[in-house]
Amino acid sequence: MKETLLVKHAVGGRTFIDSSKHDVAYRVEQAGTGWLFRIDVPFDAVVEDILQWKEELNVFLFREAEGEPTKKIWFYVKDNPVEYDHVNHCLTITAEANIEYVPERFSASL
Repeated sequence: MKETLLVKHAVGGRTFIDSSKHDVAYRVEQAGTGWLFRIDVPFDAVVEDILQWKEELNVFLFREAEGEPTKKIWFYVKDNPVEYDHVNHCLTITAEANIEYVPERFSASL
């Protein structure tokens, strides 16, 4: 299965991290009733922007399996912690809820 992580600005749609275009290692784990993303990235202007807009982030996982439609999981960060560990070069994003769906099943027709 192929998986892609996106971290985006919810308001403008700007993509901060796209694991299909940037070489980033990440892990996702259940944390209580939510999820914790640990993203190994150096501190740079992108991380500064993420921390600046931390209350307006959307986090997505796209999961692609052969012969199946792509699943999109949209994680809601809301007011949960978004922090950077300068010692371990790790960005952590905590999300409290998510919704999983197949985007092609929700296309609009006019």
